[in-house]
Amino acid sequence: MKLGYTVQIWQEGEHYIAHALPLDVASSGPTPAKARAALKEAVHLFLHTAKEEATLEQILEESGYVHGARGWTSPKWVKTEKATVAA
Repeated sequence: MKLGYTVQIWQEGEHYIAHALPLDVASSGPTPAKARAALKEAVHLFLHTAKEEATLEQILEESGYVHGARGWTSPKWVKTEKATVAA
């Protein structure tokens, strides 16, 4: 199964964090490329485990994926933006 997801990468200190949306899986590395590679492996393991536990369909549905004739389709992102709030 091929499953699409969106990757966000940001820096925390000397490390980079890569986050897969809408699956809410994250990993890190010393460079953006290594963080992205670690995330790919983490997503693969997350989905593999969910499949073994028979929870994959539930997780995908709760994450906004839709199952159709061509498989699972990720949510359509309308916009990604930064925002601020006073604490």
